[in-house]
Amino acid sequence: MVEELSRTEEGNIIINVGPQHPATHGVLHLVITLHGETIQKVEPHLGYIHRSIEKMCESLTYRQFIYVTSRMDYLSSHINNHACALCVEKGMQIEVPERAQVIRVLMDELTRIASHELWWGAMAMDLGAFTPFFHAFREREVINEIMEDTCGARLTMNYILPGGVLEDLHPSFQKKVKDFIVLYKRKIAEYDEMVTGNIIFQNRMKNVGVLSAADAISFGCSGPTLRGSGVSCDVRKIYPYEIYNKLEFNEALETAGDSFARYMIRIREMNESIRIIEQLIDNIPEGEFQAKTKAVLKLPKGEFYQRVETARGEFGIYIVSEGGTTPYRIKFRSPGFSNLSALDHMARGGKIGDLVAMMGSLDLVIPDIDR
Repeated sequence: MVEELSRTEEGNIIINVGPQHPATHGVLHLVITLHGETIQKVEPHLGYIHRSIEKMCESLTYRQFIYVTSRMDYLSSHINNHACALCVEKGMQIEVPERAQVIRVLMDELTRIASHELWWGAMAMDLGAFTPFFHAFREREVINEIMEDTCGARLTMNYILPGGVLEDLHPSFQKKVKDFIVLYKRKIAEYDEMVTGNIIFQNRMKNVGVLSAADAISFGCSGPTLRGSGVSCDVRKIYPYEIYNKLEFNEALETAGDSFARYMIRIREMNESIRIIEQLIDNIPEGEFQAKTKAVLKLPKGEFYQRVETARGEFGIYIVSEGGTTPYRIKFRSPGFSNLSALDHMARGGKIGDLVAMMGSLDLVIPDIDR
């Protein structure tokens, strides 16, 4: 796994981890300076899967570019699409039907649970616990089947579009979601028994990768990484979009700022997502699932920005329009890039054996960082 060793004049060792290390959940290259087993510096090298998505979007129409955004944070593709659709709708002042708004939020929260399920299984596996990975995928598979019924895809759904959603809900959607809620509530106790309450897991996570609130803010962190340091930042609460201001749910906050705090944030977020889904699943309004829009969309000349809360944090889209059918400039603000920037700070002084726990607690999806 260690590809290269070299000794510096100070007696430190520099090791290269990656760019295809199995623990990086993507093509990430870390240049790590060690003194014995103590980390002196972690330098991430990015760009191995850079696809120039922002530049590609500038040659695509306002309907087409949304499909590309599913390939960034592919575990939050619904929510990425949602942000893009909201930004276009803001520019064109499109009023989205209430049924579509509810469907969008339901899909967002199912996506958040599915993403956290995968993270939970991978997090445990990174620290040597293989069994939880299969348990996590058991529940996640149920969500994937629900997505496949309605959207026709399991990962990059491309379902949320300007004006609403691509198709109406599958007839079995409500029943399957209710069945999943029952299944999740029955299985969440297993998560606590296998991982959360496991003393070995806690020892590997507590007081590891501590990030203070001030440091987390200065690095531009968001999502569970920032909330794990006690900072309120949930976009659904602070800048509510769609119908989130009508829903009752709590923003998960922890103050320890360590890897275990970031772990607990995501566990609590899954429970809150279930709570949101329960409020909506029996109250989906009748009516249209998409607003009537022109075949060719043109944003008025100007600048438009929209932010949403993905499974990893704040995702923002900035569009500069000259009034044509394609954007003049698009910029994406992905949560993973800023969260990764804090890795060096939280790792310094720690042990090389703890680095995988710190990285896992950040829930990195590298295509979201590289774009």
